[in-house]
Amino acid sequence: QVQLVESGGGSVQAGGSLRLSCAASGATYSINRMGWFRQGPGKEREGVAVIHTGGGTTYYANSVKGRFIISQDNVESTVYLQMNSLKPEDTAMYYCAAGAGWWSLLTPSQYKYWGQGTQVTVSS
Repeated sequence: QVQLVESGGGSVQAGGSLRLSCAASGATYSINRMGWFRQGPGKEREGVAVIHTGGGTTYYANSVKGRFIISQDNVESTVYLQMNSLKPEDTAMYYCAAGAGWWSLLTPSQYKYWGQGTQVTVSS
């Protein structure tokens, strides 16, 4: 089992920045990718950014490219999401997820482990 604990959510005005953190523990040898997903009110959960924990390759949803940056600290088994130029439409519950595999990286159903979520609210 892998346990994921997120932190760093909050409220910010449009154009502002937030940084989310996700610390993984447990059987981290069983995963090779970690990512951030979000679910807004009345919306389905969607992939935001994913990183391959081995090589560091990153993938982003088109809606956040150029604004969000996913990174990792392998020593601490922690993944970060730096969110810049935030927009009201970025308002959502953000979840950290971890899994194994090489395909469908931004698809929520491909991830086995999930954190409890952290709320991000962007006001206009």
